[in-house]
Amino acid sequence: MDKKITRIFDLLPYYEQKFQPKDDALAGKEDGEWVKYDITKFREIVDNISYALMHLGVEKGDKIATISNNCPEWNFIDFGVLQTGAIHVPIYPTISETDYKYILKHSEVKYVFVAGKELYRKIDHILPETENVLDVYTFKTTEGLKHLSELITLGAENKAPEKLEAIKSNISPDEVATLIYTSGTTGNPKGVMLSHSNLLSNVSAVNHIFPVDEHCKAVSYLPLCHVYERMNIYTYFYLGVSIYYAENMGTIADNIREVQPEILTTVPRLLEKVYDKIIAKGLKLKGVKKQLFFWAVNLGLRYRAENNNGVFYDLQLAIANKLIFSKWREALGGKMRVIVSGGAALQPRLSKVFTAAQIPVLEGYGLTETSPVIAVNTLEPGGLKFGTVGKVIKNVDVKIAEGGEILVKGPNVMKGYFKDAAMTAEAIDKDGWFHTGDVGVVDESGHLKITGRIKEIFKTSMGKYISPALIENRFKESAFIDGIMVIGEHQKFAAALIVPNFDHLRSWCRIKGIKYTSDSEMIAHKDIKLRFKKEVDHYNEFFGDFEKVKKFELTDHEWTVQSGELTANLKLKRSFIAKKYQEKIDKIYSA
Repeated sequence: MDKKITRIFDLLPYYEQKFQPKDDALAGKEDGEWVKYDITKFREIVDNISYALMHLGVEKGDKIATISNNCPEWNFIDFGVLQTGAIHVPIYPTISETDYKYILKHSEVKYVFVAGKELYRKIDHILPETENVLDVYTFKTTEGLKHLSELITLGAENKAPEKLEAIKSNISPDEVATLIYTSGTTGNPKGVMLSHSNLLSNVSAVNHIFPVDEHCKAVSYLPLCHVYERMNIYTYFYLGVSIYYAENMGTIADNIREVQPEILTTVPRLLEKVYDKIIAKGLKLKGVKKQLFFWAVNLGLRYRAENNNGVFYDLQLAIANKLIFSKWREALGGKMRVIVSGGAALQPRLSKVFTAAQIPVLEGYGLTETSPVIAVNTLEPGGLKFGTVGKVIKNVDVKIAEGGEILVKGPNVMKGYFKDAAMTAEAIDKDGWFHTGDVGVVDESGHLKITGRIKEIFKTSMGKYISPALIENRFKESAFIDGIMVIGEHQKFAAALIVPNFDHLRSWCRIKGIKYTSDSEMIAHKDIKLRFKKEVDHYNEFFGDFEKVKKFELTDHEWTVQSGELTANLKLKRSFIAKKYQEKIDKIYSA
């Protein structure tokens, strides 16, 4: 990595000096049209925001919050804040009112930037209780509120380039750049303090694995308030990649076809949805077309990363790629070179079949506290191994403690939890090792494999330990299963709450001649219960007797962030789910 880049905002002059001018360094969609920014305009807006914040009295160490979906304005604020030595506090747009109140007060935020009216409503009535907040600005015009353009104008009228340069030169790489509050599954969110050098150490370690350059585009949809996508965006800036923000979750497929990106960073849930839709289309085919489709899919599922699949297999795969998988690539814009997946465990079958289809999927692993990447698969020789999260990145050390916990040490490890020395000391031991809470092993080839999470592993009343995540990930391979949570702590056996894939279920009912009424009625239908029993029996074969799901209950709706079962980064809120579905759990264990 270039030695001139020691603070995050150093990426901007580096970008301007290194890459050929282009009009789409950054792009977002407004009223159906892509609004693009070249790097010169980008820097001008960022500098004006810095001037305005300085004029308003913002000083080094002050906290500035953003509550917004992905858009160029988010980046303008991010760089504008960091240049002044202030600390950026990005907040998820989907959290609860209780969490908003806690974060705004706990972080001592002075100014808040919100996307518009809808998100402002979430904090409007709690602002009187947060005296530390001096003012609110919006990205979209909202009656009665100040607009970002007013701040930019204020900066343009009060330019102080020499003062700004003096401030920037006094910002150390080791100073806190951001406070990221982890969504957490229980208790109050924790404020993770990450420095400029924390995040840039990750950019330095992973940029070489992205097979893209300044002529390429990326579509971004994962929340920028999460460290995973934020670090990816910094990496794109370092590589000169054009960044296009998807409008929302519902438009990703259209945006990808329109932009034709070479790279996408994602979480497994989106890949699962894409795969399920592809399979659903395949099921609608007839005759030879259907046979060819599933021949290609089954061929892809047998793909081996080491390229030792054999001459006959390679020949068949070449035919499958021409006849079937070429359409998959077209659906992803036709230029996709790589998809990087993180945030949760990826089913190996997905990385196999997409990689076989010449859309390599690289799974990685990390936490907010580690900026985030600890390990990642790569396209380098011996760098890709399905079912693992790859090899540990350079400059980072990993060791497996007694009991299997993954411990990490390196320049990516956080400075600590804000205002919580006790919790920091609990997470980072006296020798500097960060305790991840995840359980794993490093295999003979040096690839890290995650086998569970300490707090999620439970013991049955028979004294057997069960890692629910391993079972859940296998069961989610079923086209019938959208979500699952394995239960059974202090019980005689493991059981599960299962969320059906209702789209697939409707298709199955059509084929079987079963009249589909409502989701809640269908999960009680005897034929559907029997079909799910067949799925459970099939996937149980992969596990030992004590791990098998002996009983299950179906839910009548999808689990989402909005309905409370998932965290903002799409992980199960196990305690919430257990409480919400207590009646179903009681039914399982009372019989």
